[in-house]
Amino acid sequence: MLPLIAFAAWSGTGKTTLLKQLIPLLKARNIRCGLIKHTHHQMDIDTPGKDSYQLRKAGADQVLVASQQRWALMTETADSQQPPDLHFLASRLDASLLDLVLVEGFKDEAVTKIVLWRQESGRDLNELLDQHVIAVASDRPLSLHIPSLDLNQPESIADFIVSRIKTL
Repeated sequence: MLPLIAFAAWSGTGKTTLLKQLIPLLKARNIRCGLIKHTHHQMDIDTPGKDSYQLRKAGADQVLVASQQRWALMTETADSQQPPDLHFLASRLDASLLDLVLVEGFKDEAVTKIVLWRQESGRDLNELLDQHVIAVASDRPLSLHIPSLDLNQPESIADFIVSRIKTL
């Protein structure tokens, strides 16, 4: 099973910004990363008017689009279906090509997490903490029983992740 590390925070904290910095840093350390991103918004990765979009809208439950450069699978889910299960989604990734799966969101899942927290959010950090949190990355020093990382130092966060995936 691939190690998963989720980045949990409230919207606007900088999860995507940090991940855009971390992925190349981890790749430079020879860590092959996959990514699963959770969104609460209506999502459509297909372009209206393109053949794949029209075929999916015609009723295909799954559409796989492939080229020499990449492929993507789009799967329709029933409206009444529960939210996607993170471990099921991770099982769809090709584990032979990855060393680690980074997860953006899924803050309520039972998965190893690094919480991002900014005091300016006005929210209580304790609302994000559970037994799966291995560190908190913040823009201010914190005194916690788990490691506190500097949110503005992605290099040190990458080092922390590399050291941790050996134990996951």
